[in-house]
Amino acid sequence: MTGVADRWARTDDGSMTDDMPTDRATGRGSVGVGSVEVGSVDPGSVEVGSVDPGSDVGSVAPGSVDVGAVDPREVALVTAAIDGDAVAATEIMRGLQDPIYRLALRMTGRPADAEDATQEILLRVFTRLATWRGEAKLLTWAYRIAVNHLLNTRRRSPQEAAQLSLDAFGDLLVEGLTADHRGPEAELLATEVRLQCSQAMLQCLTREERIAFVLDDVFDVRSADAAWILDLTPAAYRKRLERTRKRLRTFLTSTCGYASAQARCRCSRRIAQAVSAGRIDPRRPELSTHPVPGAGRSAAEAEQQMIALHDAAAVLRIHPDYAFPRAKADAVAGLLRSGRFSLLSDASE
Repeated sequence: MTGVADRWARTDDGSMTDDMPTDRATGRGSVGVGSVEVGSVDPGSVEVGSVDPGSDVGSVAPGSVDVGAVDPREVALVTAAIDGDAVAATEIMRGLQDPIYRLALRMTGRPADAEDATQEILLRVFTRLATWRGEAKLLTWAYRIAVNHLLNTRRRSPQEAAQLSLDAFGDLLVEGLTADHRGPEAELLATEVRLQCSQAMLQCLTREERIAFVLDDVFDVRSADAAWILDLTPAAYRKRLERTRKRLRTFLTSTCGYASAQARCRCSRRIAQAVSAGRIDPRRPELSTHPVPGAGRSAAEAEQQMIALHDAAAVLRIHPDYAFPRAKADAVAGLLRSGRFSLLSDASE
């Protein structure tokens, strides 16, 4: 897959190859990001504010965000980054890249697509950084940009392209079941099947349903804030969320052995079919061996937590704390360090 850094390079005549805002003589310094280390922010701890997805900056719902709760250190970091401070820009990148990548991965379904989406989102975040007014936490504001991008991207997952419904996906799951897989790698491959399968389940939802579920049940965003992010009334958001939860609960309890002892499908019985169909590579399991930050939850820890919860939704909710790949972060840093992108001082420009 062509790297996003390549797609954002300048053409021979100096024009941009994507719709990212170019230098508009704002008088602000370009973003200078040094070598970016992969960091980690717990998305479950994020207090998401309210931003209109129809604009770059967004408008804040009265009373929905406690402006006084915004960390003055974030304000200082953003101010420094806008003025060209590479250390400040690096720290901002380090705080945003992992949670945005995790959101992108749950929405796109595949690491390669999530990596590209995250690079694009981070570039948009940094070129709009001067439009952040401290109306919500910086990660909250970045999530709004991420959600807007992920809902509107033209790139489609295989399930989206095939318009695969949950019912059709369930029929596929019970085909080709074998005896429980045996061998030293059985537990790892069963975890890989569970992670890949839960990703595929989400892809069978519409994007609007998927983001409603992911924001609430995976990222623990308050419903009033999620409603504002999606430009819905709280009542409409709750209705969408409950409808999505009901669909997923019905599917899981009728199909998934983790969710119901009566269900036919078991991850250990899907391994042979998944390997045969090329959905998982036993030599390089993609999600169960995905890098996590130093203090992040591993695939094995996520599996034990999911089993302990005895909750159908945990099959979808509990995943490792995936880390944005270092090479991809460095590619974004290189673009920002190159001076090709400047921080806009006014969203209307």
